Amino acid sequence: QHEAVSKDGTRIPYFEVAPKGLALDGRAPTLLSGYGGFEVSETPYYSGVRGSGWIERGGVLVVANIRGGGEFGPSWHQSAIKENRQRCYEDFSAVARDLIARKVTSPAHLGCMGGSNGGLLVGNMITQYPELFGAVVCQQPLLDMQRYNHLLAGASWMGEYGDPDKPEEWAYIQHFSPYHNLKPGVKYPPTLFTSSTRDDRVHPGHARKMAARMLEMGSDVLYVENVEGGHAGAADNQQHALMSALSFTFLWRRLAGY
Repeated sequence: QHEAVSKDGTRIPYFEVAPKGLALDGRAPTLLSGYGGFEVSETPYYSGVRGSGWIERGGVLVVANIRGGGEFGPSWHQSAIKENRQRCYEDFSAVARDLIARKVTSPAHLGCMGGSNGGLLVGNMITQYPELFGAVVCQQPLLDMQRYNHLLAGASWMGEYGDPDKPEEWAYIQHFSPYHNLKPGVKYPPTLFTSSTRDDRVHPGHARKMAARMLEMGSDVLYVENVEGGHAGAADNQQHALMSALSFTFLWRRLAGY
């Protein structure tokens, strides 16, 4: 376990799983994940999928305990909602910078992955901190924060993000709406978007629009939409295995070159 220092001075813990004797030369393929929302705690757990798909092959796996989660009680969550939402993204980028400063990895070998609210998290890494990452996997994400409350279950999340139909709240929401912060001429990291046609929580339109706009800008983008699976993006273990294999293969090819 390590700590990074966020923009406002808050210390952000993160867990790192790495091979024994890892050479600190900035070359290790490293996957950073997090969530940062709805008081959900991101703590270490056993994952056969991440184990076989990433760790066994020599990759470094990092889980960041950014604000918005519930790792340190309600105040850790409440400190990063609505007008303070940007703290989630400052925290996550601080962990990325700490990994680079410690020479665990470097931007060319650092990737991030997140789904749902975690997809919003990594979506903001694409638009706000593109220089820090060599690849991004964005799964079942929220990305158009101007319309999210009119799509599927979105209205139930306004306590977390705010109401974009109120001008005074859209004034801060727009700063963490990845779709609205794409800019021509910026080199964005290679990105894999995944979604499900049958997602009943986050509309696949978020990922569709973001991928289409980035492709128009000439970015390195792949888009996969499963026709089944709901918000999980897979209807059974076979589909889950396929989507996981696609994600890890994409990351290995972009971050390690094979």
